[in-house]
Amino acid sequence: MPPNQDPARRAVVTGLGAVMPIGNDFPTYWRNLVGGVVGTRHVRSFDASDYEVRIAAEVIDFDPATGMDPKMARRMSRFVHFAMAAGKEAVAHAGIDFEAMSQEQRDRCAVVMNTGGGGLEQVIDGTHVGEQKGPRFVSPFAIPALSASMGACMLSMEYGLTGPVMTQSAACATSILAFHDALRLIATDEVDVVIAGGSEAPVLPMALAALGNMGALSRRNDDPAHASRPFDRDRDGFVLGEGGGAVIVESLAHALARGATPIVEILGGGLTADAFHISAPEPTGRGATRAMSMAMRNAGVAPDEIDYVVAHGTSTSLNDVTETRAIKAAFGPAARKLAISSPKSMVGHLVGAAGIASVLAAIGALRDQVIPPTANLENPDEACDLDYVPLVARPAKVDTAMVNGFGFGGQNAVAVFRRYAG
Repeated sequence: MPPNQDPARRAVVTGLGAVMPIGNDFPTYWRNLVGGVVGTRHVRSFDASDYEVRIAAEVIDFDPATGMDPKMARRMSRFVHFAMAAGKEAVAHAGIDFEAMSQEQRDRCAVVMNTGGGGLEQVIDGTHVGEQKGPRFVSPFAIPALSASMGACMLSMEYGLTGPVMTQSAACATSILAFHDALRLIATDEVDVVIAGGSEAPVLPMALAALGNMGALSRRNDDPAHASRPFDRDRDGFVLGEGGGAVIVESLAHALARGATPIVEILGGGLTADAFHISAPEPTGRGATRAMSMAMRNAGVAPDEIDYVVAHGTSTSLNDVTETRAIKAAFGPAARKLAISSPKSMVGHLVGAAGIASVLAAIGALRDQVIPPTANLENPDEACDLDYVPLVARPAKVDTAMVNGFGFGGQNAVAVFRRYAG
């Protein structure tokens, strides 16, 4: 079924915000993404010298006070810091003035800010304090700070938004769900505005050790900049990353009424499950294929109308081959004409924020008509034989883009966006 043509039911994006390993605002992130800048470095946030994996894609030179009061920032988790900074940037970029709205108007403004793990560091730190000093010394702020919903709640409180406040978790597909929810909320006339996105801060000793022991992470400790190499023959695992992003989604009618300039339109999406394994993709790619096919059907577009696919592209041996297989199955002959690339080659795998990193890449490509590259793709895997835009960005006509997100446990989420042209 094609998207609703009623301007009050069409969902458009009007503002962008990002805190990423290659830029603490959207313009810097986008410029570095197009430039092929890699954010993988040796871990700085803790001493990882005794770890098997000692590299990650961390956000650097970031001040939590960018997005919130310093006192409150000290009480909140890092993923909340990212959510607030990205959300406030998106609001400013959209030029939307929530303070000037009536209470009834703010009743129709929602926040959907998703995360995979929430404030994991609060659990770890609180446990250590309790064991070392005693339970009386555990911070009373630990519970709200670790809550997965706190990024969304803090944004709603910041602007007095009293519509739905939602947080979902779907592992590596998490923040793509925000765009399914934003589209639904607007299409059903529940709200006029949604702050939508995702945030994650998983670069922690426990996570690095566990994922390293799982064999999921690249061990290129001596060459961090080349560690994440999706679709490359020599890939050896993903790079753990952190960051957050947000966009302002509005009904087209609301955006035009306040004089905003829409950037892209959300056309539709698809959600499926593999029901196969806790971490490995189903080998045939059937679940991913169904999600992509469903997304195109719900968006009202044919396979040959998609110009660009932002791949999940994790740089793991199983995912990249399976995703390639799924794209071929979903697109048929049109797969050979697609441009495909993976931001994870530059920002690593942001888990619950991976989807928003990819959505922002798609929006940038649609806006500027240039496709970011897949960095480090020097020796293509024979089983990954599509056009992955290796090494260098490519100017191209991009009218419609698809974003893929495939998570642990077999959770598949896909969304389709179109350049706004009236």
